[in-house]
Parts: sequence; C-alpha cells; structure tokens
Amino acid sequence: MTPDDYCAQRAAASGSSFTSSFRFLPRERRRAITALYAFCREVDDTVDECTDPAVARVKLAWWRGEIAALDNQGEHGPTHPVTQALALARQRFNLPVEQLDEIIDGMTMDLEQTRYADFKALHLYCYRVASVVGLLAAEIFGFTDRRTLKYAHDLGLAFQLTNIIRDVGEDARRGRIYLPQDELARFGVSESDILANRESEQFKTLMTFQAERARAYYAKAFDQLPAVDRKSQRPGLIMAAIYRTLLEEIARDGFPVLKSHISLPPARKLWLALKTWLTA
Repeated sequence: MTPDDYCAQRAAASGSSFTSSFRFLPRERRRAITALYAFCREVDDTVDECTDPAVARVKLAWWRGEIAALDNQGEHGPTHPVTQALALARQRFNLPVEQLDEIIDGMTMDLEQTRYADFKALHLYCYRVASVVGLLAAEIFGFTDRRTLKYAHDLGLAFQLTNIIRDVGEDARRGRIYLPQDELARFGVSESDILANRESEQFKTLMTFQAERARAYYAKAFDQLPAVDRKSQRPGLIMAAIYRTLLEEIARDGFPVLKSHISLPPARKLWLALKTWLTA
C-alpha cells in the first residue's frame, strides 16, 4: 500500500463531510488535501482514542518528530505513510511546518484543559485545530489574492464552531465542555446540566446564541473571499455548504445535540457538493 493509498483509505473510513469536496480536485491537489486530512485525523484520534493522557502526549511528541523530519530524505525522513504523503504535499505546495505543528498544539490543548472560560480562550483552540487547517487547505487549493487567507481563517473557525454545536453531548461524555463558561452562566445552564444531558429552554437559548455566532463567521468568511479566487476555493465552499446545512438542520430540530449525533446522509452531501461546484 502506498502512502497515498493509506491516506485515501483513512479519509474514506472517517465518513467526514470534508471528503465530499476532495473528489472534484485535480489529482495532485486531491492527493495533498487528502494527506493533510489524514494527518489531522491521526493526531485527533491520538487524543480521542487514548485513555491515558501521558501516553497520548508521547504519541503527539512522536508526530511532532515526524513533522520535523518532513524535509529530510531516506532513513532520516518521516516513517509514517501519512507524513510520507505529507512530505510530497509540502514540496508541491510549500506547506509551512509551523502550521502543521500548530495543529498538534491544538490537539495537545485537549489533554491540558476541558473547559474554556470565555470565547477568547476558545478562539485560540479553534484557531489551532481548524483555522490553521483552513489556511493550509487554501494553499493547496490555490489563490492569487492574500485576502483569501482571511476567508480561510474565518471559514475554519465557522466549521469548528459548528462541530462544537453538533458534538456537545459526545464531548460531554468525554468530560469536555467547549461552550464558554461565562456564556453557560449568562444563559442559566450549568455544567451538570451538560454532563447529565439535561435539555431545557435555557439550553436551547444558549445553543441558538452559539449558532448565531457560527453563522456570523460563515458570513464574514464569504465576504472576504475575493472573486478572483472563488473558483479555486470551491472545495472550501462545498464544505461550507454541507456544514451550514448541517447547522441549520440542528437548529431546526431544536438542538437535540445532548443525546443525538446529527449528520447529513451521504447522498445529500454529494448533492450539495455537486450543486456548489457547478454554481460557485
């Protein structure tokens, strides 16, 4: 199995909405974005699936070593198929090692804190695990106007805020609450309500506020995308179409996210992807 084959299987097995946008890309860009996505999945799963934080830290340190070896050759180069594929992507698209390290920094935050005092604190986490990915993806997709990087930054943030809304119950079962603590207090929702999956009108009002923030970041991102780069950035627009539709489905259902994991059917994702590719 080649490194590209491994990454493709890793991406396909995830069932993520992101993979719906990859199939429309030219071969080299598709290989690169698939390698980046596979890397994100590997380091994310290191944290989510490892029950011992000390072991997870060792594994993340190992991944950091793999990133440091991206520019080396032979026996001193990366050893994992994901980082071997990522090395080729870096050569082709000049992906900054510092940003790949920042993704690991974001995953490390999950080992060090399970609560966020306010949105400013949460913003740093979202930047590292999502906005940085958006910036790397923009490099792979291609752009001519640097304002596109502002679009990619804010779109990544919107995606992560959508993920946080969708995964409130799932995260709580792992002992994590990403909703800012000061906002829980403002809307009269306690940590025990979240951890015990207690739905209430106060919780729905809190989640409505979170959804409005996510919508605002989608709108801000779209406003910053220059027309000259709209065609090249279509994969990101496909992801946005899918994620925004998911957000609206969750809101329409009254935010049943404490007890349910809501997702869109694969056929609907494909339809949204095709529609966006043809009209963007």
